[in-house]
Formats: sequence, C-alpha cells, structure tokens
Amino acid sequence: MLNQLRRSPKGTIQALNILFLLFLSGGAFYALKAFHTFMDVYEMIILVGSVGFFSWLGWSWHHIKKIMILAFVFSLLAIGLYKGVLTNNQEIFFLKYFIASQSAIMWMNVLFILSLFLYWLGLLTKSGLIDNFASSFTSSAVVFGFIGLLVRWYESYLLGLDIGHIPISNLYEVFILFCLITSLIYLFYEEKFNTKKLGAFVLIIINAAVGFILWYTFDRNADGIEPLVPALQSYWMKIHVPANFLGYGAFAFAAMISVAYLFSTNKILSSYLPKLDVLDDLIYKSIAFGFIFFTIATVLGAIWAAEAWGGYWSWDPKETWALIVWLNYAAWLHYRIVKGLRGTILAWWALIGLVVTTFAFLGVNMFLSGLHSYGQL
Repeated sequence: MLNQLRRSPKGTIQALNILFLLFLSGGAFYALKAFHTFMDVYEMIILVGSVGFFSWLGWSWHHIKKIMILAFVFSLLAIGLYKGVLTNNQEIFFLKYFIASQSAIMWMNVLFILSLFLYWLGLLTKSGLIDNFASSFTSSAVVFGFIGLLVRWYESYLLGLDIGHIPISNLYEVFILFCLITSLIYLFYEEKFNTKKLGAFVLIIINAAVGFILWYTFDRNADGIEPLVPALQSYWMKIHVPANFLGYGAFAFAAMISVAYLFSTNKILSSYLPKLDVLDDLIYKSIAFGFIFFTIATVLGAIWAAEAWGGYWSWDPKETWALIVWLNYAAWLHYRIVKGLRGTILAWWALIGLVVTTFAFLGVNMFLSGLHSYGQL
C-alpha cells in the first residue's frame, strides 16, 4: 500500500497535502500556545479559520505551499532569534541583514525591481530561461514580503502589548500587502495559463507600489511601528482590509493585463503575448474575482462603521468613492456578461477603472478629509 502511494503521482500529491495541513495546524497550535494571552476570541477564530482556508488554497495551487512554508519557517526562525528582545535585530547578522521585518521588506523591494527588469528582458528576447529567473525572483519577493509582515507583527508586540497589532493598519503596511496579493494573483494565472510574458506588464504596477514604499520609508520615515489609532482598534480591521486588498490587487492585475491586451492589438507585438481571447478572458475573471471581494469588504466596512460611528453609511468621501468604484466594476461586468461587450473598449475601461480605484484608495487620503482621515499621507 505504501509502495503504491509512493509510485502514484496522485498519491504523492495527497500525501503532500496532508503534510501541508499538519504543518499549518502545527503552526496554528504553536501560535495559540505561545500568544493566546495576546489574542481575543475573534483573533483565535480567524487563526483557526485561516488553517482551513490556506489548506484549501494550498491543495488547489501547489506553488503557494512552497511560498507559505518558506515564509512561516523563516518567520519562526526570526522570532526565535529575537528571544523576546527587539534590539537583537541590530546584533544578530542574519536578523539584521535578512529576516528582521525591515530587512525582509527591503529584499522584497529589490527582488520585485529585478523581476520587472528580467520579465521585460525575457519578453523582448523570447528567452524562456530569463522568464524562469524572473518568475523565481517574483516568488522569492513574495516570500520575503510575507516574512517582513509576519515578523513586523511580532516586533510590534515586542514594543509593548498595547502597541502590538496585525500589520495592515497604515499606508506603508497596506502597500506591502498590495504588492503581495497582486503578485500572488499573477503567479497563479502565470502557472494556470503557462505564460510568463505577462509579468512584464503586471510587475509595472507592483513596482509603482514598491516606489511608494521606498519613498514612504526614506523621505517620510514612515516605516516605524506605531500604536493603532482608536478607530482601527477593532477585529473588523483584520477581515475588512485583506478583503479590500484582494479586490484592489485583482483590479490592478486586470488593468495591467488590459495594457498587454492593447499592446497585443499591434501585429508586431502580438507574437510576444497570449492570444487576445485569452487576455480578454483573464481580464474578466480577475475583475469578477476582485468585485466579489470588494463587495464583501464594502459590506464589512458598513458593519464596522455602524459599530464605530453608529451608522452603516455616512457619505464620507472614502465611502462615496468606494461606492463609485463598486458601481464602475458592476457596470463593467454587466456590459461584459449581459450585453456581450468584448475587446478594446473593455480593456480601456478596466485601465480607467484602476485610475478611479487608485483615487478612491490614495487620492481621497491626500486631497479630501473625513472619518477616514487617519490614513492621510
């Protein structure tokens, strides 16, 4: 029986899936045992639920298992090296230069920049070897990004129990989250469609976020860990923000695939990229995916607003622009599904939709005020 399992590819995959489930369960058990005093009941529920979600995701997509295992192993190594003392990040070589949160995030930035260069080099030279390097660099960047966020989470508690919080509370942290989510969406479709030529386009928007992270770090010195403002001291933040950025990441991915679509209409460039109908279908699937999660995030945000401010909707600028984004993509999907619209018009619409979404996320914080003013630059 054991020999048959070893010889069977399907049996090997099932065995790996079981081991992956055990790995996640062991990590969750360790987290509950070591940090249960810092968690409320909602955080414990989220942790346990995450085991089920990420197990399903890993079973559905083999590549992410490797990313998650590496991220968790090196994060736990960093936690072990800290030994409960934050100053160790300057005294231990491996922490200081590789897996302390800020070091890991800087490695993420460097690898994303190199990935963009390699994807374009692979696209223009039609080199599969360079494409493979680009894809590996992107995966490595994602690993370092998750290490950075997970270790930053631990570091926040080393600063003080009243300061510790999940690292999705300010622009610096959520831009990192955006890079990771958009990259994962891309890597999933890269594997599914067996093409690495689209990375040259998708990595543009990811590197725009990297540019913001670097500017925010070196010009504004905004990479420090700060206590949560009262409005964010809620368990709703832990599910509202990730759901929102699944939407943002998918919309950004769709916009960059739309750029590739528009390039593909040129006969000279069309031979470099997947066929137009493949790109069209990819834009549709990513917008549909993003719309689902953006809708969930909007509903969760309304519930959070009712709890924090006493009303589900107040026509705050952030809420108003969130509604505009939702209506924009609802209309896009309506014309795609019901009216049968296809082609260049929808590609341009998806690209313009990213501009609208960017203003809703960042422009409102810069130019308008309201209940969400804690997110200003």
